[in-house]
Amino acid sequence: MKKLTQVAMAAICAGGIGFASNAMALDGGALYMDPTKGGCSACHGKDANTPIMPSYPKLGGQNADYAFNQMKDIQSGARSNGMTAAMKGITHLTTDEEKKAIAEWLSKQ
Repeated sequence: MKKLTQVAMAAICAGGIGFASNAMALDGGALYMDPTKGGCSACHGKDANTPIMPSYPKLGGQNADYAFNQMKDIQSGARSNGMTAAMKGITHLTTDEEKKAIAEWLSKQ
């Protein structure tokens, strides 16, 4: 019985480690800073609240669902205006899961 419990615990821990690795891989703050994922911080500021131009939005503290939906709408073209042109060219660099992670991170800034 003790051996079975040890095997079960090892399996649970292994599953947990895989989950933790996936969660760490989807670090929204790291994705936000990553130039290969669009480099959001280059325009919106490292803290998401100090954009390089006054006309660029402050993203910190934004509702996560709203931020995610805006990224999706910009990518699909559903949201299209002069301010979205630059974003349109980079939104494809992130997956939906990565967009969600970034949106969650933004909501906590």
